Amino acid sequence: MTAHAAASHVAALPRALRALAVAVAAFAMAGCSLLKPADKTEDGKPVATTPADETSPGSRDVPTVRLITAQTPAVRAYRKLGARHIYSKYANRIYKGKIPPLVYAVVVVETDLDASGNVVNVAFSRVPSHAPEVPPMIAELIKATSPLPSPGKLGSHTYVDTWLWDKSGKFQIDSITLGQRSR
Repeated sequence: MTAHAAASHVAALPRALRALAVAVAAFAMAGCSLLKPADKTEDGKPVATTPADETSPGSRDVPTVRLITAQTPAVRAYRKLGARHIYSKYANRIYKGKIPPLVYAVVVVETDLDASGNVVNVAFSRVPSHAPEVPPMIAELIKATSPLPSPGKLGSHTYVDTWLWDKSGKFQIDSITLGQRSR
């Protein structure tokens, strides 16, 4: 479709939909997508932990695609609830005060929960290449806190949050972080 033809289709849409259509068209023209492949390790396998009952060999070789989740008020509220739950289990591991401006690792964690808050799977949409030891440690910390609080009306879903990891092994979670110190 030419740019002129796309513009005439967009002009026929209501104003709110026009803005969305323009954004999607910009992503498409730039070769981007709202769907992104999961990160992979150096050997090409997806960076993810598997559910405890998964037994089929080679199933980790299949790349996964994750949809960027909407940040509704209920999702934002659950992020804080989940982070507080994790903080309560690891009070001695929480970085006190504002975190340094250059943290050791920033890890975006996707925790799949069932409707009761049980951790089904832990995957990563952003991992630090210089700190490959951090994501597995985070996965173990999250699994050890299972079950997280019940997601209520959200039901089973993927709880996404960003972990800010200090070299000391202490951390803060973005949804309830105290922020960063200025340089």
